[in-house]
Amino acid sequence: MSRPVPGRRRCLMADVVGTGDIRRAAPAVLLGNLVLAAVYYGAAKVGLLEQVVVAGAVVSPLWPPTGIALSFLLLLGLRMWPGIALGTLLVISTLTRLDLAGIGVIAGNTLAPVCACVMLRRAGFRPELDRLRDGVALVALGAFAAMVISATLGSGTQVLTGALPAADFWRTWASWWAGDAMGVLVVTPLLLALRTAQPPRAIPLYRWAEAAALLAATVGMSLLVTRTTLAVLFLVFPLIVWAALRFQLIGAAPCVLVISVFAISAATGRYGPFTGHSLLEAMVNLQALNASAALTALLLSAIVTEQNAIRHRVEQACQELAEVVDRLAPGERRRAWPPEG
Repeated sequence: MSRPVPGRRRCLMADVVGTGDIRRAAPAVLLGNLVLAAVYYGAAKVGLLEQVVVAGAVVSPLWPPTGIALSFLLLLGLRMWPGIALGTLLVISTLTRLDLAGIGVIAGNTLAPVCACVMLRRAGFRPELDRLRDGVALVALGAFAAMVISATLGSGTQVLTGALPAADFWRTWASWWAGDAMGVLVVTPLLLALRTAQPPRAIPLYRWAEAAALLAATVGMSLLVTRTTLAVLFLVFPLIVWAALRFQLIGAAPCVLVISVFAISAATGRYGPFTGHSLLEAMVNLQALNASAALTALLLSAIVTEQNAIRHRVEQACQELAEVVDRLAPGERRRAWPPEG
């Protein structure tokens, strides 16, 4: 009777263990994709509340599902892509019948966040967003570069099917790209920041009071600058700086979201500082505000977080050095400095 080869037996055992892990993980992956599809669909319905029509194509100035999709991929892995496709399919099925243009939208909305996730991983991106390079990578790769895919596939397939005139391709493409990019810049940092937020009980009462004051000031200022016909939208930036310096991303990201919501409502309704502007002018001004606010919050928060981490490491190194000095020369650390003459 032949004896089993030890090496082959180990391989067979590893295969059995690996298969068992996959089987145990399959229900969790399926559930995660279903949750993502449901959240994606709900966020799309919210995004479509402030939709605009550009050359016959319906677009949203801020498309939250893109930011949600990228967040799921960064935190749970690329295996979440079916949930994005399913969520997009559900959205399309409630708006129109599925055709070639709809398939192009599904492909673009799925491939764009997947490519963004792959590029960010290759760039060494950390979801904690605790380095300036992470903020720059999210802006350049996650928002600006990757969202070219969804805009190109979505607008291109509409031109191919005749649903969109070829002359209107670039206007639609730009609006599509801007909405997806804003979804990444506004929503993704907020979701990633919530993941690393401190437990509520660990936050001192005075910090809660300051956060409440910041939120109230942001809402009040956003109402003021989006209801007056004066061009004073820039007044929201001191609040974003306050939030980033004092609370980093967990405070700045909600402020940007609040500001964006009020600004989008004013731009699509063509009131406040957008009164009398054409749709193109209103969208350009809106996206300039949203992009500037998101970039300020994201990059300044990353800089402050990185500096705080460096300071903490320096303090820790000084503490360790002081302990070494104490062991080598007990009592030296407690002597008065500078020494008396």
